[in-house]
Amino acid sequence: MKEIVAQEIAKRVKNGDVLGVGTGTTVDAALTAIGQRVKVEGLHISVVPTSYQSAWRCQELGFTVIYPGYRGLLTWGFDGADQVTKSRWAIKGKGGAMLQEKILAKRCKSFTLIVDDTKLVETLGVGCPIPVEVVPSSLVLVENDLRKLGASEITLRSGTGKHGPVITEAGNVILDATFSSIQESLERDIKSIVGVVDSGLFIGYANEVLVAGKSGVTSF
Repeated sequence: MKEIVAQEIAKRVKNGDVLGVGTGTTVDAALTAIGQRVKVEGLHISVVPTSYQSAWRCQELGFTVIYPGYRGLLTWGFDGADQVTKSRWAIKGKGGAMLQEKILAKRCKSFTLIVDDTKLVETLGVGCPIPVEVVPSSLVLVENDLRKLGASEITLRSGTGKHGPVITEAGNVILDATFSSIQESLERDIKSIVGVVDSGLFIGYANEVLVAGKSGVTSF
């Protein structure tokens, strides 16, 4: 299903676009599909990616990578999500890149989330904690304030193949916080905690969601 939505994204690319490119397996599939058009049609595509992984993949495919020096707005952009609702609220950050992903979403004139139908949910946050990027020295303070906001479980994300926590590209750590109920104000409330850099709660960022299912791609 990732391939189906990837092809839909690739169809939309125009010569000269400056694209915002997210991170994840669905994004990788879309980049591969766009790369085929670049190869066959000789398109010139510039990209601002959210991670080293995406930047390196874009370079392999022949795109012009202009991050981090490019200061302008982006023609449009796309990214995956860990969960998304019909109201286009989303949780992102399973890959740890939510800070750059949120900056990217705000820089795009139009921002699209691309998912398969397993990511579409009725209630945001069920079985999916909200990642919170935290300055390490403020860890205890942030944990306490997240509990005051209603977090029922908070886990420091551990690294795989290393001792200690995951360290983001900005040099911070990630707390995965579970909430039984997510209100529209929660993103703002989490961001207001001293020591929080940002969260993986995306409310009001996406202009469109493309969902791949057995019957094809739907959008809302």
